[in-house]
Amino acid sequence: MYRETAHLLLYSDLGTNSILVRIAAIIQDWESGGGEKHELVRRLYEQVKRILDLSTECGFDENLWQCYLTWVLMTNQNSFTQTCERTGASEGSVNAFAVSDFEIFRRLFHYDFSAIEADLGICCFSTICNYHAIPKREKTYNRDVSRQVLALRRSLDKAADGQEMFRLVTEYYRQYGYGMFAMNRAFRIHRHTAPEREARLEFLPISNIDDAMLSDLLGCEQQTLELRRNTEAFLAGKPANNVLLYGDAGTGKSTSVKALINEYYDQGLRMIEIYKHQFGDLSAVLSQIKRRNYRFIIFIDDLSFEENEVEYKFLKAVIEGGVETKPDNVLIYATSNRRHLIRETWNDRSDMEHKGDVHRSDTMEEKLSLASRFGVAINYNAPTPKEYQAIVKALAARRGVHLDEKELLARAQAWEIRHGGYSGRAAQQFIHYLMGLE
Repeated sequence: MYRETAHLLLYSDLGTNSILVRIAAIIQDWESGGGEKHELVRRLYEQVKRILDLSTECGFDENLWQCYLTWVLMTNQNSFTQTCERTGASEGSVNAFAVSDFEIFRRLFHYDFSAIEADLGICCFSTICNYHAIPKREKTYNRDVSRQVLALRRSLDKAADGQEMFRLVTEYYRQYGYGMFAMNRAFRIHRHTAPEREARLEFLPISNIDDAMLSDLLGCEQQTLELRRNTEAFLAGKPANNVLLYGDAGTGKSTSVKALINEYYDQGLRMIEIYKHQFGDLSAVLSQIKRRNYRFIIFIDDLSFEENEVEYKFLKAVIEGGVETKPDNVLIYATSNRRHLIRETWNDRSDMEHKGDVHRSDTMEEKLSLASRFGVAINYNAPTPKEYQAIVKALAARRGVHLDEKELLARAQAWEIRHGGYSGRAAQQFIHYLMGLE
């Protein structure tokens, strides 16, 4: 195995701490007679545990060794994977190197661990190569990663040679890309600020994502239609606008945006959720994603600013007005209960014209200019009593709540009075309450 990994070219930069490199080194020591057997067993067990930990996190099953190698191919960043993400496989001399690397991976896929297991008296590789995972809820692992790895692994397992593996993997790169953006729909950001190292921005995948679709949203069909139109234009490479979704609480603003990644994930849409205190990192985020072959929505939920907060200036500069323009593959979608985002006071209107009319002061213009940078503003109004009742009946039918309509609406009315008014959120919470009673 050590000789195999040593001949990798495009995929050679695996890192000395990678599981594959560590296992190859252990097998080399075993073949050369170096090291005590109990020490070799200990070292092997450490790496098998790492495979098990990765498999639990990502939801691997069946053949964990092959799942791990597939995950390596899917996540490795090199000049070949970068090119394939943008243009797919094309003719070129580099393909000969790639096919050679894939032939090595094919042999690693079917590596026979029986000799070392028999000599060391272990059976860990036999176990993980025929693995049956404990059934678990989808929310405990990343279902997108699991689905992609398992599907590609099964195809690669049947590949007859390196040329066929080349075709399968490059097709995956063309369709999904490589790395974390290929396998995940949504992300948060985290800045590492260790004093002994340079500050580093990290994308953290969000694995537990609401599975709502736009068709699931009731009472805001016109709003979601406009949101869909803008997003589809964006995905098609046509001109599209940043979007502000504003209006009453509980009317589906945030759910509408989050539903987009379920609708359009397979078309290359990804979402990065940013919080207000992170606006200073927006330029760094854009610099890392502007060359990737994806369409990104920067999602800002519940956006608003108090009078003394100035973070909105960072957002203004990124959206429009900075020296560096916003990349074509990025849009900003924000939700807010405020149409103009920033709290206004009568002091902002204090300078008056000589006739006594209210004059928009420079302070107010500065504050209102942020909202004007969103080319599309979609208003989400609270439903009327009749619309609220229609939402309740539709949700009850969809969730299998069997209750006399008259009683259902009477109890829904009582629920609304106790829970803050008519809204889609109140209707959904009411249905959840009834399901809990059953």
